[in-house]
Amino acid sequence: MKIGIIGAGGMVAYHVEGFKSAGAEVVAIADVRREAAAAMAARLGIPQVFGGVAEMLATAGLDAVSVIVPNKFHAPLAIQALEAGKHVFCEKPPALNAGEVAAMIAAAQKGGRRLMFNFNNRARPDTLAVMQYVRDGTVGRINSAQAKWIRRTGIPGFGGWFTNKALSGGGPLIDLLHMVDLALHFMGYPEPAHVLAQTFSDFIGDKAFKGPWGIPDVAGGVTDVESACHGFVSFTTGQVLGFQVSWAELVKREEVSVVFQGTGAGGRVRRLFGVDGLDDTSTDTAELYVQEHGHSVNRALITEADPAMGRIRSAANFVRSLRGEEAPLNDMHEALKLMKVIDAAYESARAGRPVSL
Repeated sequence: MKIGIIGAGGMVAYHVEGFKSAGAEVVAIADVRREAAAAMAARLGIPQVFGGVAEMLATAGLDAVSVIVPNKFHAPLAIQALEAGKHVFCEKPPALNAGEVAAMIAAAQKGGRRLMFNFNNRARPDTLAVMQYVRDGTVGRINSAQAKWIRRTGIPGFGGWFTNKALSGGGPLIDLLHMVDLALHFMGYPEPAHVLAQTFSDFIGDKAFKGPWGIPDVAGGVTDVESACHGFVSFTTGQVLGFQVSWAELVKREEVSVVFQGTGAGGRVRRLFGVDGLDDTSTDTAELYVQEHGHSVNRALITEADPAMGRIRSAANFVRSLRGEEAPLNDMHEALKLMKVIDAAYESARAGRPVSL
């Protein structure tokens, strides 16, 4: 299996390692900044370099592509690749909005190609361990869950594409959507009914809240996204989900977590950071909460550490699922539901009222 990369950003190394670990070859990389593609190719041993996507799709002999570009370009590039007969593994978020995801799905279905997204937190060892208890019935029906990705000082630069809504689709809610996705994953991806949300932008222009990663500030650039979003989702099944997502909020420390309350067991997966945005300062825990023989019992699930936060394992799953060796860790129709929730959250915040789906 031969894979090409579109984009020379920071996630490339994780994708390449994951694809290679599953036995695929990464044979080409394309970026409008050809010099950036050449530098990444030299670093990672990718033999072919292109300054344009069309040329790479036409001449590199690819079976699949990985899309790693600013959010605005996810849908058009994925559709271009799908229409060229390539399977697609796309970075998160799926696109700017649900309409674009629907168009991506239509292209995949028309061409009979696989479309998957890098919801890498589904591939973390602690998540995979908890999912075993969800699937075997131990947890039962999850009635409610709380999704959280909060940062104190995590704005990824000012004036660049992250903070420009036309390029990004929004701020932390769309950028750090992983825990909302993970909570829905645990809950069985029920059909959303209503969303109530509020965005906050108190700190979005304050450079004291800049994070240790992202992209350099762009003088005169646009910063028009939220710094935090809090919300609540109800589902047609009667299940409910609360979420809190932020780049800049006065909290103690960065926390990435899903807590859930099931009819058989409750549970939590959580990553805590010593320094916002730096994986090498983080610790992961996974727990289940049950009643046994009249006692409250808290089970700690011991799993291996994963500094890559599932990114390598997620990319490997794309290759293995194409070969029929593993079940895919995500489904494009789930991505559409997720984007409908995010769209509704932004609309609710704008309109100041709940939104029905």
